[in-house]
This record gives sequence, structure tokens and C-alpha cells, in this order.
Amino acid sequence: MDLFAANREEQLARRAPLAARMRPQALDEIVGHADVTGPGTLLRRAIETDRLSSVILWGPPGVGKTTIARVIAAATKAEFTSLSAVSAGVADIRTVVKEARDRLGMQSQRTVLFVDEIHRFNKAQQDALLPHVEDGTVILIGATTENPSFEVNAPLLSRAHVVVLTALDNEAIATLVRRALAEPRGLGDLRLDIDDAALTFLVNYANGDARWALNTLEWAATAVDLGGTVTEAIAQQAAHRRAATYDKSGDDHFDAISALHKTLRGSDPDAALYWLARMLERGDDPLYVARRLVRFASEDVGLADPQALPLAVAAQQALHFIGLPEGALALAELVVYLALAPKSNALYRAYSEARTDVERTRNDPVPLHLRNTPTGLMKDLGYGAGYRYAHDYAGGVVAQQNLPDNLRGRRYYEPTDRGFERDLAERLRRIRTLYAADESGEPE
Repeated sequence: MDLFAANREEQLARRAPLAARMRPQALDEIVGHADVTGPGTLLRRAIETDRLSSVILWGPPGVGKTTIARVIAAATKAEFTSLSAVSAGVADIRTVVKEARDRLGMQSQRTVLFVDEIHRFNKAQQDALLPHVEDGTVILIGATTENPSFEVNAPLLSRAHVVVLTALDNEAIATLVRRALAEPRGLGDLRLDIDDAALTFLVNYANGDARWALNTLEWAATAVDLGGTVTEAIAQQAAHRRAATYDKSGDDHFDAISALHKTLRGSDPDAALYWLARMLERGDDPLYVARRLVRFASEDVGLADPQALPLAVAAQQALHFIGLPEGALALAELVVYLALAPKSNALYRAYSEARTDVERTRNDPVPLHLRNTPTGLMKDLGYGAGYRYAHDYAGGVVAQQNLPDNLRGRRYYEPTDRGFERDLAERLRRIRTLYAADESGEPE
């Protein structure tokens, strides 16, 4: 390393953001991931014995994916090289692989390749890695904030162990903030303190993101004199916004809508309101939420409360008409109504079974007596012959065959005893009794 390079490294070490300066240098400095990097864990043993195999580190921003990769770099006897999927391409991969192959042949030294944001590699780029991970030319460490099941090619995924890193808990964030205030590589030379309210604010707003917490602390420190105290007011000014851990197009979005749907199904209006607010306040498309609620009204409430569907459509129209933030109240009203409504999936099950029969059984012709008869020829062919007009019969009900022959007698809809379906069940019982007793279809 020449003098210019050495000076550049020194300046970067001194002037890097606080989160970068405070990166743990060893396994024992890592906080919040005892189940992954603690004593006796598989990953730790693999690092300490220098027997690491390919891994994918999956977790939200600021939880230590790059830190763990750097700790591995310091601990391993293998050559450590890194690529960013944001800027690297197939040519870069080929260069790394060639160097790794030469290194293995000439020095018997393995190569650990760290690929940050690996989900940004397209299929061709991931395929370029595959054979070299397969034969051990490189040991891959990939870091991603996206679900590897969807973003990493299945062949590559099958050759790597997925390590899940969860958001850091409040205690871990607080530990990192205090460490940054105390250590010289952090803000220790400034001899700053932080009051309890400011610490609580930073911890809560970090949402488990250590990088956000430390960089916000560094920004807050610029407003405090030497030896002073970071107060809650200063921390709030420095924060501006909560750490953005919610991904409205990724797993967070789908997990949240799943939580909303399932808490509605469980008749919990309080939890449902929380998940609704979390989606809307974190930037989800409100019309998407409205569409899912309309679906819920049919799927999980159904005819147990026939008012659920028109109310859902009305809420969607209100939202479309007035937008946010006012339209959120229309969705909130709907959510509470749906949570407290009697539940039935009888309609959902009935349609699913009917659809299955359409797909899996022969689609016999429509029975002649049910066919349309707009022309004389069609009448001559027997279309409509024998059709019985229900209004001519007692109670407006007449028994006749309404399904194709191969599905004769098939039943789909079986109402529950909840809500309005209790009344429908009794009416359906009487109708089916009539059908069973009067196979001839003669007028009463």
C-alpha cells in the first residue's frame, strides 16, 4: 500500500459515518444475535474453525449482515473479496473467479466472496456464480434484505445455508448507542451523555436498525457542546422520521396484509385497526387494502352478514372519492364492522367446490329445459321444453334438474348456523326437502 492509499484509509477510518466506525471487529462485540453468532452456534463454530461453507445472510437493514461478513474476513485464513450487486456484473464475477482459481492452484488458499445486496443480481449474474459455488472455487457469503425464496435462484439457494437475522431488540440498540458515546472510535472524545427520554426515543424510532440509530445519534451530537447531553428534543430534530423498515412491496407488505386478514377472521377489532394503521401510515396503497377488505367481506363473512359486502364497497368508494388521510376513517369503520360481524366461509367453500367440478369433471351440455330459445329452430330442437316456471308453483319453488347429468344431486352451499345464514339454512332445508320429495317436477 503506497502513502496515498494509506492516507486515504486513515481518513476514511476517521471520517466514516459513526455506524461504520462502530462496526464490531470480533464475534464477541456483536450484539443482538446470540442465536446466530453466540457461543456454540453453527455459524460461530464454522468461523472459528475456518470451515465456513456458503451462506446467505437475510435480514432487514441495519442488523449486521455486512458486519458479520467483515468479522468473517478478519477471522478466516481464506482470501476475502467483496462485490456489490448494485454495481458489479458478470465480468466482475469472472475476474474474481479466475483469481480464486489461480489462488487455489498456486497457494492452496480458498476464496470467500461477499456479495452485498445479492438480490440485485439478475438471473444471468446469479447463474454465473453457480458452478463456482458448486465446485468450491469460491465460498459465497450473500447479504440480502429480500426474501431469498423469491430473489435468489433455487439452484444457488440449494447450495447455501440461509441465516436469518432479525431486527435488533431495544436492549441491543441501547447497548450500541451507549457504546458509541463511550468509545474513542465513536463519540467518546466528546464526553457526551444522553438522557433517558432521548435514549428511549432513539431506540423506539430505530425499529431495530442499528445504522439508523447510530447515524441519528451522530447528527444529534453536532448540536451538543463538549461534555453536554443529548436531550429528547435534540434527538427528535435529528431523526426527522422513523427508520424505514417497512417495505411496501416486499415481505413486510404481505406479512402485514396477512396479519390484518387473520385478525379480522379472529374477530379482534383492536389488532385489526393496528395492522390497518401500520399499512396505511407506512405508505401502502390504500386502494389495495380496500380491495382486500372487499374480498374478506365475501370470503370470511359472506352471507352470515349480507351487509358486509355493500359496506365494503361503500368504504372503497368513499376512499376513492376523498382519498387519504380522511379516507382512512372509512376503512377503519369497515375494519371494525368486519371484525365484529358473524363469520362464515360457506360461500367461499361452495364456490371453490363448484370451480373444482368445472375443472375436473366433464362439462356436459346444459340440460335442454334450461336452454335459451330465441329462435323457432331452437324450439323445434327441444330447447326449453319441459321448463317449469317457478312463479307458477307454491312458494315460488319447483323441483327440477338444474345440473348436468353427471353432477345430478351435487351440493355445494352448506350454510352455517351463524348470523343471517341461520335463516338461510332453514330455508335451504325446506327447498332441498321439496326437491328430494318431488323428483317428478309435477305442479302442486
